Amino acid sequence: MGPRDRPLSLLLVEDDRGDALLVEELIADTGVEIDFHWSPTLAQAATTLETLRPDCVLLDLHLPDAGGVDALDRLGALEPSLPIVVLTGLNDEHFGVAALASGAQDYLVKGRVDAETLRRAVLYAIERKRAEVTAVDLHASRLRAQENARLERGLLPSPLLLESSGVEIVTESLPSRRDALIGGDFYDVVQTSDRTVHVMIGDVAGHGPDEAALGVALRIGWRALTFAGLRGNERMCQLDRILTTERPSRGTFATLLSVALEPDSGNFTAVRAGHPGMLIHSGGTVRWLEPTAGAALGLGAREWPVNRLQLQPGEGLMLLTDGLFEGPTGAGGERLGEAGLLATARALANLPGGEFVKALIGEIETRAAPHGGLTDDIAVIRVERTSR
Repeated sequence: MGPRDRPLSLLLVEDDRGDALLVEELIADTGVEIDFHWSPTLAQAATTLETLRPDCVLLDLHLPDAGGVDALDRLGALEPSLPIVVLTGLNDEHFGVAALASGAQDYLVKGRVDAETLRRAVLYAIERKRAEVTAVDLHASRLRAQENARLERGLLPSPLLLESSGVEIVTESLPSRRDALIGGDFYDVVQTSDRTVHVMIGDVAGHGPDEAALGVALRIGWRALTFAGLRGNERMCQLDRILTTERPSRGTFATLLSVALEPDSGNFTAVRAGHPGMLIHSGGTVRWLEPTAGAALGLGAREWPVNRLQLQPGEGLMLLTDGLFEGPTGAGGERLGEAGLLATARALANLPGGEFVKALIGEIETRAAPHGGLTDDIAVIRVERTSR
């Protein structure tokens, strides 16, 4: 049966002691090292399976306490990943066919089994079950990937702008764990009929489907409130209500930064709820902008300062989540921090907007790689005024 680190373990569930002895003799004739275990009833087999995980089970379909496909179903329920080969009599081979349809990997007819047939049946049963489990896991993985993609579309939508928006938008995101559910970073960009460009970025504390779902709810709520005409502190109060209603636990909170930019004048307002500040990028320079902030959503705040600021032509306003500067870097794996992020950004400041964003994220990812990679998801939005 091929090289193994340990002998095969085989459990026979058979009430006839004579048939059990015949199976044991056939096993000896295979020339393969097999640990043989025998249970005369399904109840005893259940007790055996509490301490033994055999590689395969041979199951007689006529037991004192179970019969036919019912015996197979009950045994399979005890250990769904267990390969099962059923044993039938000469006159009831149809039970074997029915057992295959119900999940058995193979069947053997008593009186027609030799050592080689038994060896091949057990080996093939193990391999078939392994392939079946692998296929189920692959299907589940694909479903998770599809769910992640749907969540990602909810968290990270395409900007919704007018035809002549007056702005250039760059968005980038990078998950910290490739095979896990996406986390709670979210953003949105919409332009209302008065040409104001509304930009929002946020981060739900934690990772996983609950946090991602809450991020989607906040993102959709922000967009709906924006089109409904709510602005500044009033909009933030309603977002706080959404969070406290939808959050999975009382300890869940979210940071959020909302900007409303008039592309023609460059005037903009910024409302921060515990979220990091922004970078201003233009003309080969980068500076840190940190408007006055209020508390994160979900912490009981009722008011958030509305900051009134100015964006000059050609300047890029870059909103970000803290994953961009919370990751490890340097020889000791210390936290990059806001100062380290600013220094890294300044070294790349001569690059144009889209290239600057990609290069900055790439540099952060490269620095974190020797220390186990990113510790948090990253999301970035860069908004730049353009001519109409």
